[in-house]
Amino acid sequence: MRALGLDGFRGGWVAVTLDGDRREISFLEDIAEVLPSRFDRLAIDIPIGMKDDGERDCDRLARNRLRPHTSRVFAGARRWLWEKFDDPDKANKEAGRRGQKKVSRQLWHLGPKIMQVDAFVGANAALDIREVHPELVFQRLNDGKPLPSKKSDVGAELRRALLLREGIEELDHWIKRSRIGSGAKADDVLDACAVAIAARDPAGSLPEGTPPKDAHGLPMQIWF
Repeated sequence: MRALGLDGFRGGWVAVTLDGDRREISFLEDIAEVLPSRFDRLAIDIPIGMKDDGERDCDRLARNRLRPHTSRVFAGARRWLWEKFDDPDKANKEAGRRGQKKVSRQLWHLGPKIMQVDAFVGANAALDIREVHPELVFQRLNDGKPLPSKKSDVGAELRRALLLREGIEELDHWIKRSRIGSGAKADDVLDACAVAIAARDPAGSLPEGTPPKDAHGLPMQIWF
């Protein structure tokens, strides 16, 4: 099983590959750069499949599972936000007109990556590509217990310990050396590792079973 996990950062994507005893990290500008790696399963920390109103069951289920840290799930992605607008205030004015929730600034700035993945998944329907939320993975690895913020020292150290326990021995080298100059932060590397673990050994999904699909035929389901 050649499993690949992606987490986005300002300059592109952190890509972690788990292939038997081999573990690799790379930093990509565009998601299409993963295709030559010939993975068996690709997992991405980004919304895949969107509804016109932004209300996905998988986001609601993920927020419930992560309580009390519901804000760790950025819900509300809608294609029309980025297809029709280049300004968040104008997009939110239209959302209000439609009786929908406003898009947060954090989610708005993820728009280019969300749309990049949307096009990529649509063009590669034959590949096994899944949406994964790293916080669900870390909570699973932590015996189902909520974790402190990844921005805190204790939260970062706990996530590091969980990944080392999963056999990612190169983690410290990746954080202290490999990422330097890439623009990726330490927590981006941690998240990409968690996403790769879910690609290699998925433990479950939200919702379970056959997922609902959006208007473009993409599944709306988060794995962990």
